Amino acid sequence: MSVATISVQELASLFEAGDAVELIDVRTPTEFREIHVPTARNIPLDTIQPSEFLQARSVPPDKPLYLICRSGARSAQACQMFQQAGFSNVVNVEGGTLAWNEANLTIKLGKKAISLERQVRIATGSLVVAGVILGYIVHPYFLGISALVGGGLVYSGITDSCLMGMLLAKMPWNQVSQQGVSCGSR
Repeated sequence: MSVATISVQELASLFEAGDAVELIDVRTPTEFREIHVPTARNIPLDTIQPSEFLQARSVPPDKPLYLICRSGARSAQACQMFQQAGFSNVVNVEGGTLAWNEANLTIKLGKKAISLERQVRIATGSLVVAGVILGYIVHPYFLGISALVGGGLVYSGITDSCLMGMLLAKMPWNQVSQQGVSCGSR
């Protein structure tokens, strides 16, 4: 099933025209706190329940639901989740928050954090190095750590999903209280 898309400029035009636009940001709360579109509401990808969400929508059911993330990949996954739940009127924002920011559109800025992507690279690199060192110094079986991480990266690339990213997103340092989401604007 193909996913409809919209450019950040077209979405900004809808906001300016005063249309009832519902925009959901599917990034982690930490990523959302750092930078987000002012009108977006944060519902992380791993917590979305399409059928429950659709029952409690704040706009008329005939209006499209717009989904955004950092670059467009996670929001495309969310769009597919909604389509599988029977709601086809979902639209992925092309280029995500990165494109919105690059287009110099109004954005809310907050506390900087290490991105989830960087956290995954740090964790995978550390596990590979630890596996090699332990395999050399302690016992060759520890090389299995590096092999397991390599297999996980291959799986991640094939499926366009990241188990380590989902696990890291649940870590305490990646959690934000609702009070922690107050931000400045640009």
